[in-house]
Amino acid sequence: MALAVTLPCVAPAPSAGAAPAAAPSAVTVHGGLVDIPVRGGTATVDPATLRVTARTAAGTVELSAPAAQSPGRPGRVAVTDGGARWTYAGTGRTVTARAEHGRLLVSVRSDGAADGTLAWPVTGADPAATALQLPRGEGLSLPVADRFWNSGRAGLAGSAIGMDSGLSLPLWGYTLGKGLGASYLVPTDIGTTLRVASERGRLRATAEHRFSRGEGTTDYTVAFALTDGSPVAPAADHRSWLQENGRLGSLRDKIRANPAAGGLLGAFHAYTWGEARTADGIKALRALGVDRMWLGYDADEKGMSAGAVAAAKKAGYLVGPYDSFANGQDPKAADAPTSVWPGTVHPDFCVRRADGTPEPGFHDRGCYLSSEAFEKDARGRGYLADRTRAMTANGADSYFLDVDAAGELFRDHSAAHPMTKSRDRANRLARMKRAGRGLVLGSESAGAWANQVLAYDHGSGTPVADGLWKAERDKEKWGGYAPAKAPAVFFKPAELPADVAKAMYDPAYRVPLYETALHDSLVNVERWELPYDKLPRQKTDRALLAMLYNTPLNFVLDGPSLRSRGAELAALQKYFSPLHKAAGTEAMTSFRTLTGDRTVQRTVFGDGVLTVTANFGTKEWRGLPGGCVDASLKGEGKPRRLCPAQVDRDGPSGT
Repeated sequence: MALAVTLPCVAPAPSAGAAPAAAPSAVTVHGGLVDIPVRGGTATVDPATLRVTARTAAGTVELSAPAAQSPGRPGRVAVTDGGARWTYAGTGRTVTARAEHGRLLVSVRSDGAADGTLAWPVTGADPAATALQLPRGEGLSLPVADRFWNSGRAGLAGSAIGMDSGLSLPLWGYTLGKGLGASYLVPTDIGTTLRVASERGRLRATAEHRFSRGEGTTDYTVAFALTDGSPVAPAADHRSWLQENGRLGSLRDKIRANPAAGGLLGAFHAYTWGEARTADGIKALRALGVDRMWLGYDADEKGMSAGAVAAAKKAGYLVGPYDSFANGQDPKAADAPTSVWPGTVHPDFCVRRADGTPEPGFHDRGCYLSSEAFEKDARGRGYLADRTRAMTANGADSYFLDVDAAGELFRDHSAAHPMTKSRDRANRLARMKRAGRGLVLGSESAGAWANQVLAYDHGSGTPVADGLWKAERDKEKWGGYAPAKAPAVFFKPAELPADVAKAMYDPAYRVPLYETALHDSLVNVERWELPYDKLPRQKTDRALLAMLYNTPLNFVLDGPSLRSRGAELAALQKYFSPLHKAAGTEAMTSFRTLTGDRTVQRTVFGDGVLTVTANFGTKEWRGLPGGCVDASLKGEGKPRRLCPAQVDRDGPSGT
């Protein structure tokens, strides 16, 4: 039986099945337990322990084991309109449980009299659990008994992930056997941590919420949904939740509001250096046949000239600077132009810790600047507007705003501009919305909460494993920031440690959670310091994933690379462009694995506008060679084929 999470799109998704029979509508209390009808069955909550089970047509499953510590002694359960409510004596906490849009919604409110934590829900303990879904970057689905992911080599078991910053979507999920699964959505992600553990060789996940009046985290909500067990079902459920709450953006609407955003459709992304930033370099790229690109550049003294920007726009490309509103340094010693601000922004706008000291900036450079300081001070908002105007005075029509959407939020203890993390997020949304008026705005590793204000992001396509940071710090192997015209950190090919490569790029574990939720809201790209040529061993898999997910590849370009690898870029972009132009504004409506080893995977966009089949294996599958992808556009009789390893100056093989 398929227990459906219905995607709000024109065709049924893999996580959408036949609607289950309607459950009884009444909430009942019996023997100290609370029964609440939900889509697909009846959920039962035990107030004494917060254990949650669900009776379904396929049997009874455990959605949460008892809380890691006793929640307290529950008072009398009161049946309310559509739900139930109870309190825990002496804790200051009140719990409400109700059905909403077919989900079980459990909310815990603290009166703020005392801070504390609640480790719950405790998930994955049901023996029926077979896979854990995590929205790390684009997304992962991990067999719960997989030896690699249960080992220290993967760096997951034993980790604590901030749901407001470490996950691209505020959720996780489980497959609970054939045709059944569970989704856990946490709208109150700020203050919540997801802890992943290996217990008896199986992956379990426990959320831990910290209640704090000072941090503004006195409310904690978890939405449980029964799904059909598809690995992307949790993301489909989140998409539905976003739509139900008016929080799902539309790339079509963004293009209507700013037609320049239409230039993202069919475009690859590239950061430019040296000759690639010049009008001649851009003309050379267009001469290769590249009809769409997003071109970015550092905001240094050698950024793009007005002439180069004009050439890019004439070629049909979007072009924009990198900027950051997050860092401030002493103007006399600043190591980056973007860290220099007028007047006394530094140090007056620095985020302050509880002890009054400034919050050190990235790599301990200067300080992080408070978004509340900018919002509160009229001059502050003017500083941001002045910065944006100055950075786009060359005619740039796009903008990349680092950090703002990445989720690293701050509490500011400054008496002049106090701020909670929730307020920080609201401020960032407000300023990104302003910055995006008239500009095609992007940011770093965008969390789902920012999907309405961005047209693209760089980073949420990459499921970063912690070992990546260690690899990047090895300047001998990875490269540093010299030479200035082509920094080795971007241009020097590197090899990921085997375990890191497996954790990030093994197709057997990759699933498109982010695209299932947000494909038609914004364009999602990998991290900018991981351009396509940076990791030679992963090139084929990364190209196949990009085509399968209908997401752009990103590059880094200078004069020499444009001449040596420009033809490859052009061939890949020529293949991608018509597919993305057709489906970039469509929802991803289906994701399936077609072989037991997960090496052959298929996606569908819209009502069949585009169907893509990728073979990550080495053996042919039904005429599709290993290492190749077939894409079928609606109305075309023959699939378009790409074999990335075979791409050369003559173009994609078999197109």
